[in-house]
Amino acid sequence: MRRPIIAGNWKLFKTLAETRAFFDALIPEILGVEHCEIVVAPPFTALATAAVEADGTRVSIAAQDVFWEQQGAFTGEVSVKMLVDAGCGYVIIGHSERRQFFGETDETVEKKTRAAIGGELHAIVCVGETLTQRDGGHAAEVVRLQIQEGLGKFSAAELSHITIAYEPVWAIGTGRTATPEIAAEMHGEIRKTILQIHGAGAAGAIRILYGGSVKPDNIAALMQKEDIDGALVGGASLDASSFAAIVRYK
Repeated sequence: MRRPIIAGNWKLFKTLAETRAFFDALIPEILGVEHCEIVVAPPFTALATAAVEADGTRVSIAAQDVFWEQQGAFTGEVSVKMLVDAGCGYVIIGHSERRQFFGETDETVEKKTRAAIGGELHAIVCVGETLTQRDGGHAAEVVRLQIQEGLGKFSAAELSHITIAYEPVWAIGTGRTATPEIAAEMHGEIRKTILQIHGAGAAGAIRILYGGSVKPDNIAALMQKEDIDGALVGGASLDASSFAAIVRYK
């Protein structure tokens, strides 16, 4: 049985005071939740504060990016060791905004993922197509290639430390959401690709999250689909009550 993950990605939002206020509001609303793992990804500056606030709760902390080297002359970068030291257990890699604005490639995704899982972090690796690619009929092809290039060199054992997040770029921050049927179809393609590369065991075990304008009013329908194992939540994760409602989708 694949245990669902509900992860909130704050992107470029929240000060330290706002981080504390968020957890003060969130924790009482998710007491007793046991059906899923809960992950929150604050900006780098708030990671340590979030880790303190989440200590003793069922909430794990994720970083939004990581560098593949452990140390050196890499101004502005943050290493796996630094993230673990700040209290992280997860890291998001290859988000479409990192690909779009900061030059992330399938090659750097592979390098970052290898560094992450080699250093005590669980990697949430993002894949997804643009609107142009979907309208051109290339969505499945694009996502398959991202998986082959970004995750194809990992062993089945290494994949146990990796979760895939399917995020249709056209549905991120736009208010547009892939229907549960569209999401389920793409999740099925992703699982089929893992099957072809790594075999049935890995394909059956790997968790695939959906990300793209997830909200309290669509999470239940998404989670009813067999191949959807959770959500990577953007804007709706900034409000504690909204995120708690998504966590309590059952």
